[in-house]
Amino acid sequence: MTEQAPSHAVEGRPAGDLGRRITQRRTELGLTRKETAARAGMATAYLQYLEEQPTAAPGTGSLLKLAGALRTTVWHLTGGDTELPAGLGRAARTPRFTELTEAECRSLLATHGVGRLAVITDSGPVVVPVNYTVVEGAIVFRTDSGSTPAEAAGRQVAFEVDRIDEAFSEGWSVLARGPARAVTDPEESTRLDMEAYSTPWVGGRRELWLSIEPVAVTGRRIRV
Repeated sequence: MTEQAPSHAVEGRPAGDLGRRITQRRTELGLTRKETAARAGMATAYLQYLEEQPTAAPGTGSLLKLAGALRTTVWHLTGGDTELPAGLGRAARTPRFTELTEAECRSLLATHGVGRLAVITDSGPVVVPVNYTVVEGAIVFRTDSGSTPAEAAGRQVAFEVDRIDEAFSEGWSVLARGPARAVTDPEESTRLDMEAYSTPWVGGRRELWLSIEPVAVTGRRIRV
């Protein structure tokens, strides 16, 4: 029997945790709501209901169909792995390991998100996560002048981003290396404020922009 959406399903933004996870995953795969519903064998209106209603509680069968359509797991869709590090899944039996070209690496870097900044500080090497944007080929992020990331200014640093697909044991990683500098020009800072992909997740006043000009970019991909 085809599941039908309640009559009050309307267009809007994802409201509940499940809805946000479904929408995020199909966006990652470049799928429309209609395409996803067709893959899962459910009505588009019902998928809309799942995405937009915070109280939606689909049965196990619907979740399994959605997980299959979105190439993920029910555990991930329902937030079961939120507090766990990526990469706990099993390795594939026949993984294929390849080097990425510089163009592929820069394209993946430009998708934005959270990266890991590695910097040598006065107290030793440190790796910290920062959410970043790529502007004209430079990796830029905003921080506080007294923070650990701020110590990257004037130093050679490394910056790493990656993506793991637990359901299919696939993933990629990109490593960029180069000098970091503090952005001191007011006009450049204003321009970065306007072009930033997102504000710092940690909140608070983060008014110092840092820019990394990659001089070496390498990457790897694992496929099944």
